[in-house]
Amino acid sequence: MTTPPTATDKAGPLAGLRVIEMAGLGPVPLAALMLSEMGAEVLRIERADAREPLLSLPEAYDLDRHGRSILKLDLKRQDGQELLLRLAEKADMLIEGFRPGVMERLGLGPGIALERNPALIYGRLTGFGQDGPLSRRAGHDITYLAYAGLLHAIGRQEAPPAPPLNLVADQGGGAMMLIAGMLAALFQRSRTGKGQVIDAAMIEGASMLAAPIHAFMAAGLWSDRRGENLLDSGAPFYDTYETADGRHVAIGCLEPEFFAEFARLLPLDQRFVRSQYDRASWPEMRAVIAARIREKTRDEWVDVFGPTDACVAPVLSMTEARDHPHNSARQSFVSSGRLERPAPSPRFSQAPQTLATAPNAADRQPATVLACFGIDESEIEALVRSGLFGQ
Repeated sequence: MTTPPTATDKAGPLAGLRVIEMAGLGPVPLAALMLSEMGAEVLRIERADAREPLLSLPEAYDLDRHGRSILKLDLKRQDGQELLLRLAEKADMLIEGFRPGVMERLGLGPGIALERNPALIYGRLTGFGQDGPLSRRAGHDITYLAYAGLLHAIGRQEAPPAPPLNLVADQGGGAMMLIAGMLAALFQRSRTGKGQVIDAAMIEGASMLAAPIHAFMAAGLWSDRRGENLLDSGAPFYDTYETADGRHVAIGCLEPEFFAEFARLLPLDQRFVRSQYDRASWPEMRAVIAARIREKTRDEWVDVFGPTDACVAPVLSMTEARDHPHNSARQSFVSSGRLERPAPSPRFSQAPQTLATAPNAADRQPATVLACFGIDESEIEALVRSGLFGQ
């Protein structure tokens, strides 16, 4: 795979699409990054008086700003609000992640925005949705997982629930569901010519990710108690084990044929193969597997299991993962200046990927940004003199 083109050389299936991103934290910037790397032109609107985020990164590493042009706009002023609406008239999409009511109080809610541009797709991402008793409450990934019943299900039986970074509610249930909704609305607009509002809620998106688990529970095949099930460390053949060097391997041989291969190579007594799904055998099976795994280092086990379908993998650190032969062969990680990061995903056969890079000086100049939206030079100069834009 060749190195993807940079955001200054836009390509991809969304080339020509214009997106306005209302700057915020969490999954909305990830969604904007992905849309940019699919070829969309993304304008990030930052509040002129915005505070520095809790985790402030140097721009070279700040993926929340890569791949965009940036306009710092005073949205407390009526002329700032009017300018944003004019930009929305020329946009295909707008995405925002504020609490319900914030955009309406600014005079920028979907009602007025779609009145000005009926084809606009207006994406809204919140923790709890646009309505409901909790809709205006603050929260983070761990909060939404707790209310969704999913945090209770993640972790070991004898330990407290384990936060899964912020990958499940924020990024999976949030950014991915927002993108899915926006692209579905884009397809519908291609047939109707009309835009619409997307109400994406992280609590509901995370719950949707767990739809198969709910189905298993309904069928009586899944316990609502943590650490007792096939995929939550309850099964000894779907878990992690410590190796002789204090590192770990991940074992995931759920299917009988894969478990049989695992047992042959470990080796594990055939009586466990015959009773793989007999829960009464699991405590002894786990103890035997744990003792055997501790006899070799992680990489020695890789030599044993690597060429097979026993579904045993080394637990790599994030740094190690970048250099793994498979990831190297597929160029799954790329360099962007000083930043080594995951390559744009997914891949498309008919369009090269666009690698988002840090914005340059022109990307942050109101004159450059506004000219792209058809605003003439004299008006831009007047707006700049008025102090509407932040530094």
